[in-house]
Amino acid sequence: MIHTVVKRDGRIVGYNEEKIKAAIRKAMLTTDLGEDEGLIQRITDRISALGSERMTVEEIQDMVEVELMDSPRKEVAKRYIAYRDQRSIARRAKTTDIFREIIEAKNTDVTRENANMNADSPAGMMMKFASETTKPFVDDYLLTEEARHAVRHNYIHIHDKDYYPTKSLTCVQHPLDKILEYGFIAGHGESRPAKRIETASVISCISLETAQNEMHGGQAIPAFDFYLAPFVRSSFIEEIKTLENLTGRNLEHLYNAELKDFINKDLNGLEGEERILQHAINRTVGRVHQSMEAFIHNMNTIHSRGGNQVVFSSINYGTDTSAEGRCIIRELLHSTYEGVGNGATAIFPIQIWKKKRGVNYCEGDPNYDLYRLACKVTARRFFPNFVNLDATFNQHEKWRADDPKRYMYEVATMGCRTRVFENRYGEKTSIGRGNLSFTTINLVRLAIECMPIKDSTERIELFFHKLNEVLDITARQLNDRFNFQKTALAKQFPLLMSKLWNGGEKLQPTDTIEPVINQGTLGIGFIGLAECLVALTGKHHGESEEAQNFGLRIVGHMRSRANEYSEEFGHNYSILATPAEGLSGKFTTRDRKSFGILPGITDKIYYTNSNHVPVYYHCSPRHKAEIEAPYHEITRGGHIFYVEIDGDATHNPDAVSSIVDLMDKYNIGYSSVNHNRNRCMDCGYEDAAENLEECPVCHSHNIDRLQRITGYLVGTTDRWNRAKLSELNDRVVHK
Repeated sequence: MIHTVVKRDGRIVGYNEEKIKAAIRKAMLTTDLGEDEGLIQRITDRISALGSERMTVEEIQDMVEVELMDSPRKEVAKRYIAYRDQRSIARRAKTTDIFREIIEAKNTDVTRENANMNADSPAGMMMKFASETTKPFVDDYLLTEEARHAVRHNYIHIHDKDYYPTKSLTCVQHPLDKILEYGFIAGHGESRPAKRIETASVISCISLETAQNEMHGGQAIPAFDFYLAPFVRSSFIEEIKTLENLTGRNLEHLYNAELKDFINKDLNGLEGEERILQHAINRTVGRVHQSMEAFIHNMNTIHSRGGNQVVFSSINYGTDTSAEGRCIIRELLHSTYEGVGNGATAIFPIQIWKKKRGVNYCEGDPNYDLYRLACKVTARRFFPNFVNLDATFNQHEKWRADDPKRYMYEVATMGCRTRVFENRYGEKTSIGRGNLSFTTINLVRLAIECMPIKDSTERIELFFHKLNEVLDITARQLNDRFNFQKTALAKQFPLLMSKLWNGGEKLQPTDTIEPVINQGTLGIGFIGLAECLVALTGKHHGESEEAQNFGLRIVGHMRSRANEYSEEFGHNYSILATPAEGLSGKFTTRDRKSFGILPGITDKIYYTNSNHVPVYYHCSPRHKAEIEAPYHEITRGGHIFYVEIDGDATHNPDAVSSIVDLMDKYNIGYSSVNHNRNRCMDCGYEDAAENLEECPVCHSHNIDRLQRITGYLVGTTDRWNRAKLSELNDRVVHK
């Protein structure tokens, strides 16, 4: 006898024979003879008696078909079968429509969900097919009912849901010294240790590219200058040895000569060992420059994930003050300034300058000259961005200026704003760690649902009640995903769990990754604080001190709850200022259907990213900094401060340094500067002219704006979805 039924979404419910009766009755009513209650009851009784204790919906429906075919009413069986087929088609219809959009290479929000992916290529199409079919499986079989409900009703968004069944992690900061010193074996290939700068550059690329295929998020190198510096010296020694062979002299005493810097200089007027030394330096600088060119070129051309996407890569640098480290920094910046190909701006890696007083920020600091060069490069090429090591929350008690491995205690970030530093379960560091997964809360919907309440006190109380409910669901969902991820075997991530993730090298191939991944973070993100505040107070935080105080109260409350979840579940929960790309429009579209167009809330097709002041709000960089800065201390999972500057910034590096000054003054953690940059899509010509319509070189009218989408550049806005294009067009200059 049947007691329970397993539904299509995996839920187990009590058996209800009335549902069988209703289905048979509906089929009978479509025939000429109409319904037969006696037959309906007999069939239902037989199924109830003959069925197993637990059955699936499909198994019960199969029994109904058999009973109807054995009855005098075979025409009812045919109608019932046809109805089942129609329902199956209806359930598949949404997926079918999506598949057609992918096949026809339509520019839709489905195919343009990630601007860094070419969904028009065969590999990109294949990936989208897999993505869109995997998500329903996750909904039906891997999420709890409360999580499904929260997703279905637009309260939360689970990021990288298509990767959920793979058990993969989001991102990692590569301890590149391990790779360069010992080499690695990953899957079908292996790499020997590096001996010279050219090899180190290539292995750096391979490490990033290989790990990208094991993870669903970005890859970062936390101390690019420190890691590659030793290979400047080894390459210099090679050049000295070459000169030994040419001159027949023993120059071994020059191998470890103390050098203040590696600067290319004219050899005229130099003699003896001074000339030999400078010649070796010049040759070394040339090799480093070519290696940095190759690194940048490779990161913009080497594809991962089945060949449809370049590696989502970031590198952090700026604090190595050794002659070798400075050479890496200088030549990397020079190569970036020159551009790739025909002088185009490199999209990857996202470069991040680690700003530190006493090291590179103040006049007289050892790397101050390189900081000024970095500002010059940013003014032309958007990168590097800037992470503030002097921010109170980015400091480490173990950092010492004379420590050759001080980079271990310097925060590093991902270009998309992901930050990992604090650690309840190991060393406080960014290296060898990353985010495990994150889920974003739709603050706007919670606020809209509270708008009908006129009393402000009651309205706010209800909002926090709703927020707590959704926070609880989000924390449990992230914990559930962690419990699923931790069952993965180390051999599923051959590079990640042998060389990259802290403690992974201790695991055997068939061990689960559970013992080491708790050093990662679980991110609770949020979107639309500005619209949420408009719904609750009538104004956003950029235009009202009251709204700003309330915004800080909301995000501060989320941070407090995240700390509680860390204790309750035993994880590193963090609050993340979500870098919404496809999500910014998804939430809004569904909320519009539910609530209509509300001024200042749903009247645009996107919600404002995280805690940002709306892109269309006119204000000065200083005001924007004053408003957004306090949120950086709260959002330890990641954040960014953007400023849009006016006109051609190419020859105005001071405009960039003035933004870094705001970081220093207002305790901002991470920032970037946006400015106008046109690109001819036919010949690659770039300039910063306003409203450029015709290329002055090839006279093409195929001109695109090079811009940042959430934290990274995109080669063409043709890959942006409608919501982000709308946001781009609404952006105003901060002045």
